[in-house]
Amino acid sequence: MTNFSVIKTGGKQYKVAAGDKLRIEKIIGDYKVGDKLTFSEVLLDVKDEKVNIGTPTTGGQVEAKILEIAKADTILVAKYKAKSRYFKKNGHRQPYFQIQVS
Repeated sequence: MTNFSVIKTGGKQYKVAAGDKLRIEKIIGDYKVGDKLTFSEVLLDVKDEKVNIGTPTTGGQVEAKILEIAKADTILVAKYKAKSRYFKKNGHRQPYFQIQVS
């Protein structure tokens, strides 16, 4: 059985293990590339044969390092109403952090 944890950040849950790279929602604050993040909302911990399920959290922590701060690709958002000459088109780029779990 592998060692992993389930963390919660940005309204989403992620299954992470040591060395994993993933994209998470940008966290509010003044962060730079290379900064360390600590996730205290650990919902599940699996180490060797021991499973620790949180109620709602386990009390453990997961640490990660920021590799990149960027914006995702553009998503087009269009509003249209037929027969009324109404058309609006906007783009949206969601900011994210690329992190590596340690």
